Amino acid sequence: MPVWCCRCSLAGPVRNYSGPETEGQLLNSFVQYFGDSLGRKIKRMPLIEETVLPGDSLLTLPVVIIGNGPSGICLSYLLSGYRPYLSPEAVHPNPILHTKLEEARHLSIVDQDLEYLSEGLEGRSSNPVAVLFDTLLHPDADFGYDYPPVLHWKLEQHNYIPHIVLGKGPPGGAWHSMEGSMLTISFGDWMELPGLTFKEWAASKRRNIKSDRVMPEEIACYYKHYVKVMGLQKNFRDNVYITSVSRLYRGEDDEDRSQLSEDISTQHLEMEDGQKSLIKRNWEVRGYQRATDGSHVPFCLFAENVALATGSFDSPGRLQVEGEDFPFVLHSMSDFGAAISKGKLRGKADPVLIVGAGLTAADAVLCAYNNNIPVIHVFRRRVTDTSLIFKQLPKKLYPEYHKVYHMMCTQSHTVDSNLHSAYTSFPEHNVLSFKPEMKCVLQSASGLKKILKFSVALVLIGSHPNLFFLKDQGHSIGHHSNQPITCKGNPIEIDPYTYECTKEANLFALGPLVGDNFVRFLKGGALGIARCLAIRQKKKHELIESGDGGGDGVP
Repeated sequence: MPVWCCRCSLAGPVRNYSGPETEGQLLNSFVQYFGDSLGRKIKRMPLIEETVLPGDSLLTLPVVIIGNGPSGICLSYLLSGYRPYLSPEAVHPNPILHTKLEEARHLSIVDQDLEYLSEGLEGRSSNPVAVLFDTLLHPDADFGYDYPPVLHWKLEQHNYIPHIVLGKGPPGGAWHSMEGSMLTISFGDWMELPGLTFKEWAASKRRNIKSDRVMPEEIACYYKHYVKVMGLQKNFRDNVYITSVSRLYRGEDDEDRSQLSEDISTQHLEMEDGQKSLIKRNWEVRGYQRATDGSHVPFCLFAENVALATGSFDSPGRLQVEGEDFPFVLHSMSDFGAAISKGKLRGKADPVLIVGAGLTAADAVLCAYNNNIPVIHVFRRRVTDTSLIFKQLPKKLYPEYHKVYHMMCTQSHTVDSNLHSAYTSFPEHNVLSFKPEMKCVLQSASGLKKILKFSVALVLIGSHPNLFFLKDQGHSIGHHSNQPITCKGNPIEIDPYTYECTKEANLFALGPLVGDNFVRFLKGGALGIARCLAIRQKKKHELIESGDGGGDGVP
């Protein structure tokens, strides 16, 4: 099977992929490019080939974005040259921030000091740029106001930075696979991306949006349409699966530009004999694209910068208990919905066992309840725990979730009680094991054990990003080294204003990977990355024009 491999860059004298009209066709043109440049030799290039033929310039793509959900889409939007400016008539309700914005009204927000603008702002994100961008797009939203954005957008094509966005499915990422019968936790306009309001899209599609909250299917369609209407589709490739992202190294005195591919490690490496030092160069991105006939076409890309926008829905959380791998123990709403639609639970006398106290578990309770399926609901916390998500949701806006919370409080199991017919909660209980005869062993906070029979178990205790394509699954780049990356407990450690990984240069992360689980706030990551890359691109061009620039892709 042929493998296509990219070694392309702005600085290269052979073929320039910096124009927006060519970069979007990048993947389809690699084989043709190498056919022109290297003749038939490209057809014999093996997957592990790492050398460039003498006389050929080593060329690299400026940015590869891994993940095509709202994080990746928004970053592509900004890298494509779209720039936010303070609207002429806008007055931000925060007088201090408005004064700062007025000081540089002639500049786009991308070209301003984000640390200065973010100073003193407070919001529901720990990342200051996320709070800044959110208050510019949704001023005082957390206070219940529906103020319009204070920004307007301009397309400045000279600010285009060549990039490509790689995703497993269509643009929109995990939104295409979410349970379609549930409403989003956020308002529809909080899910929208810059330049196209959700209401405008709904009106153009003659969609009848009956409430401020919408179904995931609507959001997924909006994101897919957004990529098309904003002219971003040339940068997107679907059905792409990443298998590895690693560093390239070269010797400091290596004149023939031969390369060595190594996994992420330290900034400077020393060979075992201690005689030769290696310095980090660019990124190598490997994977395959699934063709329409189901076949896999391997590829290899090289990039100066990699942005991780993979979200957090790759790996469902697990209890790590005995019997969790039995086929009747499920870990996703989609599997549960499929079991219901296929009639597998119809006529079952035993209840469904649902584990978890978050919104997804609440969705599962509602789904079972609405299908007349009895429920056993197990969770570790007390119903009075102030950290429960239900405590943070207004009753008028989220009546269905408060219905679940009410049942959690009022229909709980006690030592002497039997199961309620439709729903029974087990607060402060842990699952010890699942048995092959479809039984579950629970343990209460006091240590009392109980065995319950069920028809199917559904474990919904959150999900984690799957960064298997990085060395050690990316454990080295989190706040807590050598621990798995999680959105709450151990997000990727970044510079708060550039979103560059503090432990790995030229590697960026945004969205849930850095703790921003809401679409409202992930857009700030795109802003920080776009500003950082724009500054570096400008410096690189200045070096090239002065005759001092190299093609190594290391700023």
